[in-house]
Amino acid sequence: MSIQQTTIQALGELFSDQASAENGAEKEAETGGEVDKSDQPRQNGIIEQDYRTKGFHLDVKISADQLVRASQILFELGYFLESITGVDWIKEEQLETDYDFSRYDFDLCRVVIRVRTPRTDPHLPTITTVYTGANWHEREAHDFFGIIFDGHPHLIPLLLPEDADFHPLLKDFKA
Repeated sequence: MSIQQTTIQALGELFSDQASAENGAEKEAETGGEVDKSDQPRQNGIIEQDYRTKGFHLDVKISADQLVRASQILFELGYFLESITGVDWIKEEQLETDYDFSRYDFDLCRVVIRVRTPRTDPHLPTITTVYTGANWHEREAHDFFGIIFDGHPHLIPLLLPEDADFHPLLKDFKA
């Protein structure tokens, strides 16, 4: 079994409705990798992607309460954390936090984990207990997007002044 299939199987424990994750993968394959542009929000689940066009193999959308467990699963499978970044979906009044994981030993596999929170209350649990290197990534996402990582050991500004009360990568930021 490939690492990609092993990862899908392991992350499958996060979804009580495994059929929705499988339907998402089938839907993506049927559209030739096109993103569904309907007004329907994407459901939580796993979508297999074409690495050559997307730059990652698995696109996983989860809820905030699944984040630490998803990180533990990837850690146990030998993935390392590449980055954490934010996306401001201002029209939907949400912030998305994207976690990029990879492994490049004998089986290349890149995984993106996506978690959405309300813009007005962007709280996520820290994953520094699983990946200590997440410390700086979370501080940067906090600086630029205002995402609060509950349980973070030292969530102080990394790049902005200590007294900064603004988040410059939010779409409604005015300089």
